Amino acid sequence: MSAEQERLARVRLSHAVEPGDGHVADRVLEIGAQATIDEVVALGQRPELVARLRDVDPDRVLEIAERTGLRFVTPADVEWPTQLDDLGHGQRVQGMGGVPVGLWVRGPMRLDELAGSIAVVGSRSATSYGFGVATEVAATVARAGSPVVSGAAFGIDQAGHRGALSAGGATVAVLACGADRVYPAAHRELVDHVATHFAVVSEAPIGSAPTKVRFLSRNRLIAALSTGTVLVEAALRSGALNTAHWADDLSRVLMGVPGPVTSVTSQGVHERIRVGAATLVTSGLEVLELTGLAGQHLVTPPRGPDRPHDAFSVDEVRVLDAVPVSRGASAASIAGVAGVSAQEADRVLRAMTDAGLVRLDVDGWRVVAPGSAR
Repeated sequence: MSAEQERLARVRLSHAVEPGDGHVADRVLEIGAQATIDEVVALGQRPELVARLRDVDPDRVLEIAERTGLRFVTPADVEWPTQLDDLGHGQRVQGMGGVPVGLWVRGPMRLDELAGSIAVVGSRSATSYGFGVATEVAATVARAGSPVVSGAAFGIDQAGHRGALSAGGATVAVLACGADRVYPAAHRELVDHVATHFAVVSEAPIGSAPTKVRFLSRNRLIAALSTGTVLVEAALRSGALNTAHWADDLSRVLMGVPGPVTSVTSQGVHERIRVGAATLVTSGLEVLELTGLAGQHLVTPPRGPDRPHDAFSVDEVRVLDAVPVSRGASAASIAGVAGVSAQEADRVLRAMTDAGLVRLDVDGWRVVAPGSAR
């Protein structure tokens, strides 16, 4: 079997088999594409598939692809994203899974440039909060050189693509329809822009419409292509959780952005975090820390602003707490309240004067600015 014959066999399978057909994918991995076709035809156990295989003219399909600006990428090609090979060892959900027989690509970006990419996925009914966070996350990781992968849907997907573009970074859209089509139609300008400068990818046949099953099979590609998946706003029945499950099964880094505990839109994210499947993240910098090389993007732990008395000893803090606000007090009185000697109180008060925390008035010691040292 020549390499060209094997390639044409994969084109036939791509147009005859539903994306994510785990049985076919496994057989192609084991015996090759042409041998799989021969086996399906010989056994005759799937007559509808046999009929579809006979109807496909692979040369004609490739001609149409060339006219529409598409190319067919297979594991034999140099640009094949090898991270997809992990799907050969992943789960099968109702028979769905496996390495795709090939991918239809529209756009100049090579798929092997997706190493280290980050997926940003979530609810189509995104809130302004979720849209803003997803945009920031995508912009930050794209600015750091990590391409952003998403599905071009409304809501969080759109925010992910636009965030990457706003930062001058790369983004790739993985579709549930043919790569020559646009879904949703309202995102034609976005998808065409991505295709012009980067890449639009699909496992589905040229010209095919999106279906529920194709969305689910598409999700496994988003998860497999990426080093990590960021889940932003996903309800308990959100399709984005399917992508999260694939990411977890493939041992990719799964991250979740928390929302208000009362938000239905974030319940699915919160559950993933609660059971330990997803790591909580609040910014693109935290995403980079989790997905980058060890020590590459370390985030400084957040803390409140430094206060003048942070380095004080316990006794010094007691003296400061004993200084009144509304009226002055003697050093002896302050020492008694603080439980320290008069000499110690006097020393601390003079040191605090130099720090601008207390002052000595005619009626005694008092805090300089009420509440500022508390």
